[in-house]
Amino acid sequence: MGGGVPQRPAAPPLPPIVSRRPGSSSSRGGAASARRKWACAGRPRPGRGRQLRGSGGRPSQRGGRPQRRRRHGPAGAVAPQARPRGRRRRPLLQPEKELHGSASRNSAGMIFWVGKDKGSTKTLLFPCHRRYPTVEVRAETFNGSTHVPVPSDSAFLKALLFELRLVDDHIFVEHRDTCTRINHSSVYSVRTEGGDLWPVLAFQRRGLIYACLPLVEETLEPRPPLLTVSGLSQGLALLLGIAEYISPSRKNEAEMSAKIGQLRNLLIQACPLGTPLNTNIRSLNSSFDDIQEMPTDDNQPAWRSNTYKGKPQVNVCITEKVKCMQYDKRDVVDTWQVYGAVNCKCDIEGSAPNVTLSLNLPTNGPPLQDIVVHHCVTSVDPAMLMSSSAEPLDDSVYNGPYKFPFVPPSDSFNLCYYTSQVPVPPILGCYQVTEEGSQLKITVNLKLHESIKNSFEYCEAHIPFFNRGPIAQLEYKVSYGQLDLSREKSLLVWVIGQKFPKSLEVSLTGAVSFGTASKEHPTDYVCTGNTAYVKLYFRIPDFTLTGCYVDQHSVQIFVPGKPKITASRELISSDYYLWNSKAPAPMAYKTLFD
Repeated sequence: MGGGVPQRPAAPPLPPIVSRRPGSSSSRGGAASARRKWACAGRPRPGRGRQLRGSGGRPSQRGGRPQRRRRHGPAGAVAPQARPRGRRRRPLLQPEKELHGSASRNSAGMIFWVGKDKGSTKTLLFPCHRRYPTVEVRAETFNGSTHVPVPSDSAFLKALLFELRLVDDHIFVEHRDTCTRINHSSVYSVRTEGGDLWPVLAFQRRGLIYACLPLVEETLEPRPPLLTVSGLSQGLALLLGIAEYISPSRKNEAEMSAKIGQLRNLLIQACPLGTPLNTNIRSLNSSFDDIQEMPTDDNQPAWRSNTYKGKPQVNVCITEKVKCMQYDKRDVVDTWQVYGAVNCKCDIEGSAPNVTLSLNLPTNGPPLQDIVVHHCVTSVDPAMLMSSSAEPLDDSVYNGPYKFPFVPPSDSFNLCYYTSQVPVPPILGCYQVTEEGSQLKITVNLKLHESIKNSFEYCEAHIPFFNRGPIAQLEYKVSYGQLDLSREKSLLVWVIGQKFPKSLEVSLTGAVSFGTASKEHPTDYVCTGNTAYVKLYFRIPDFTLTGCYVDQHSVQIFVPGKPKITASRELISSDYYLWNSKAPAPMAYKTLFD
């Protein structure tokens, strides 16, 4: 099941499961271096081929015309490639990406735009190269006899697209398509003439495919567990940073081309000599004029890759997300989970400025638990880290204040993650679907809890219908807001708006009939028969479910000048489901009584 409309900036530790037993008023609340090559491939039309699991990374480019490699010098010089007459190419160019944990190594990269037109596949190749010979030597040393050399750019691209089933996907190939080789991650083994390249990290985001080959600092046979390959996490972080930089401009081709043209300079700063120093590409400057020299201050930590010049300012945002599963059944327990992240961006002069930030809770507010802090935090009260959602709450649980002294990184970062056991979910609801002849009768009731701030940026209830034809006839009545039918005629969107009425309750009743089903309409293996759900999407600005907040006056910065401090907070829904109480539904567990 999909996530909420707003996407979560970072993944916190597993939160506790909060359960509410029927009849009760409260409950417990409860990736080092990339090896020689990275590529990015995009497809102009969605829905062709298979989508990859994983999340994004990004490419780089040098503006202008396509280029080809020239074997001069260790830097891998490039020269323009002649363009065939009568044929135009998109001015997309993508460079390389090579990572490694502690030393430089061979690196080559490119961007590929792959499109299908009238049954034929056209591939536009725009390579741009840099070489780190010492990194390749390290790979050969670590891998020994199991080392597989990286093939030419075109051969690597062809093998990668074949492995990802973006070409020849209609042909059954045993080593790729056999059911005994099901890939459950975004790490692939790409077959080349020299052997199988592993581990190739690849995923798709907004029509582009991002990939890198991390360095494995040991023999490749037998293959080590993925969790022991430290290069995967660093490669993934850099790819995500690249994707985040490019993705916002995906719809604007001119802007995307400009960004890809700047990416080569940005990667020189973010990943010099193949070592990723800063994966937040958006925080870098594409001009070489602003590249800082390597710090000479012994007190400057490694995570402060450059120094800020200007007026000191600190931005803090507390984001809490709530997941929920409500069934409205006597023998099934409703569950909800609350977790938060504190994001900071500190623009402060100095090589190692000291900042202290405190999180506060209201009186009788639920304590923060399962706290995980960023490595830049210099000290912390051990009692803060002892509170766990796996244990029942009692008076001895630490309930603040939560003070974090730290030396901030140069870019935006999450200072800490936490969970909390809140007594009730923000919106209580009931969903009923019954079948009467050729129609489905639906009823949705929602109630905003009285303790929740009645001021939304948006609040919507999505009612999908799977394994059926298009909605042919709809009769409905809403007590508040408006009901819209999606273009595909398989989804009802109830727009509640920015406020609930004074009663804090809204309802929707209706009757739906369907036309003939076809392959174009959505299917789902869970939502068969009358098993169905309503999914809520909402965001409440300047509010948190735990009441957690940052007092701007409590932020201490030990630098000259008066800093500007901005604090904000928000509550966002994430996988917030109301299941049909008149049919079976997926559940965590049942109660002990019937």
